[in-house]
Amino acid sequence: MNGIDVTATPSGTGCKECLENSGWWFHLRRCAQCGHIGCCDSSPHQHATRHFHETGHAIMQSFEPGEDWFWDLRHQRAADGPQLAPPHSHPTNQPVPGPAGRVPANWTALLRS
Repeated sequence: MNGIDVTATPSGTGCKECLENSGWWFHLRRCAQCGHIGCCDSSPHQHATRHFHETGHAIMQSFEPGEDWFWDLRHQRAADGPQLAPPHSHPTNQPVPGPAGRVPANWTALLRS
């Protein structure tokens, strides 16, 4: 499928930019083309969508345990996709929101809608 590389492995277990900049996230998304892990649009910095705008990589997959859905950011709709290279989610012992120790006490008030 165009825009998906089944051999691309995830860039890590958390949002790449949040980890680099002492940020935090609500949920994680994985770029189906290059494996970049970014935070969802409910997260304060929306790094998965920023990655799309910077690279044109439009197809994302949930990087949450037990979820395997794809989303096409270009067309703002659900998409189909093949199984990507493992791992398929962040570790199950990783807190949501995360990462541990960085999430402010008032995190629910800071989520974007």
